[in-house]
Amino acid sequence: MKLKEKMTLHPIMTMLIMIIITIVISGFLALLETQVAYSKINVNSLDYITTSVSVKSLLSLSGLKYIFTNTVANFVEFTPLSSLIIILIGIGVMEKSGFLKTAITLLTKKVSKNTVTFVLVLISVLASLIGDLSYIILIPLSALLFHYGKRNPSIGIIASFAGLTCGTGLNVLLTSVDSAMMSSTLLAAKIIDPNYSIHKYFGILIMVVAVLLVTWIITKITENYIVTKLPKYEFPETELEEDIAIGRKELRGLILGLGAGIIYLLIFIYNIIPGLPFSGNLLDYSQTYYIDKLFSYNSFFSNGFVFIVTMLFVILGLFYGLGAKSIKNNKDFCDTLGHSLDGTGKTLVLIFFASTFISIFKQTEIGTLIVASLANLLSSLEFSALPLIILLFLIGAISTIVLPSSITKWAIVSTVAIPVLIEAGISPEFTQVVFRFGESMTMGLTPMMAYFVIYLAYLEKYNQNEKPISLFTTFKYQVPYSLAVGAILLILLIVWYVIGLPIGIGAGVAV
Repeated sequence: MKLKEKMTLHPIMTMLIMIIITIVISGFLALLETQVAYSKINVNSLDYITTSVSVKSLLSLSGLKYIFTNTVANFVEFTPLSSLIIILIGIGVMEKSGFLKTAITLLTKKVSKNTVTFVLVLISVLASLIGDLSYIILIPLSALLFHYGKRNPSIGIIASFAGLTCGTGLNVLLTSVDSAMMSSTLLAAKIIDPNYSIHKYFGILIMVVAVLLVTWIITKITENYIVTKLPKYEFPETELEEDIAIGRKELRGLILGLGAGIIYLLIFIYNIIPGLPFSGNLLDYSQTYYIDKLFSYNSFFSNGFVFIVTMLFVILGLFYGLGAKSIKNNKDFCDTLGHSLDGTGKTLVLIFFASTFISIFKQTEIGTLIVASLANLLSSLEFSALPLIILLFLIGAISTIVLPSSITKWAIVSTVAIPVLIEAGISPEFTQVVFRFGESMTMGLTPMMAYFVIYLAYLEKYNQNEKPISLFTTFKYQVPYSLAVGAILLILLIVWYVIGLPIGIGAGVAV
């Protein structure tokens, strides 16, 4: 056992090895002139355009120049880095002032463990509505939720990450990602029928069922399997003996904090409602759908979302502290700002190596090549409808491991998948749902997903063993979720197809 522990690779060393392997493989594949041709659609003429993707070698002078000249820039521009640092400022204020401890205690004191886990997972599954920022917010907060509940914080981290990743393609409401993918779906459908249209809530019925099933199965796996596999978490005796009492000071702090937070939220909510006097100032009116007006690249709301959430957290914590007398002067307040940033050195190093690996792998184009090859496979096999559904589901799952970006993958796959499945009698809307369900199965199993490093960093933060959390361990925790969610979503798709139920507004499984 001791030998095994000594041989366990630190995740930083594992990432370094993966970087080297990626560079070597890119050089080998480029030497073989590996490339794949695939079809794209001309937006203006609705004609197919044949394009090709080839592997870019990083085992060359130009490749090495790319690595040395872009590594620092990729780290600085890596979205999880800046978002995490800013959000942690707000979380630190809420934590240090006592707001989180009081609020969580009040909300969970008389609630069962299963209910707390179910609600956390449900929120995580639905959180894709706000985009990738959900990882930055929910993973740190889920750890504190379980910590203050006198449970291993890693349980919350693992369950929340499973909900976030398995909920990638499960959206009751239209998200900005779904809207972009819907554009590719509609474009491919118009090759067959120029007058084809898609309702924005085309998948709401099947999505509601999927969300509830996935939330239930993740909760069951967490409480019946993950809890038993994690090592015992040792709390300091002072924390175990401490039983926080919600007194007048704490209640006054909560009322003051929540009151200030509600006023702050109302101001911003008013500014994202179009059509009212002096309202809607944070929206991008060049977009059609409301979700795109909120989260487009040119939206004031989208560009400032991280700061908006951080300021909400700061206000909640600050006004709670003033009411509960845990913040008495400006020094106390300033000390809270950096509270959650203490001991983040390891996290920053992990993010550096993760950003380097992701940028290097993306530069090689290996992921795009694999996805294009899988799309071509779909068109080369003369399958009937049901086998095509299963195959597309698996393509969505496999391609996500090497290319997590939903929009990029679907832009390649939809060009082939939509016409092929239309010929088999399957609607474009159902085709997109199948692909999205496949993505949900494996999003938590790829280190190419930028926010995977946040999950890894927080497991390491709450790791009490001398042995570091390895990449293998982080995957091991997610595999049961992936297999169970994949199975339940695939069965749901097959049952829905066989029965022929409508999947949403104006859409069914058949054309």
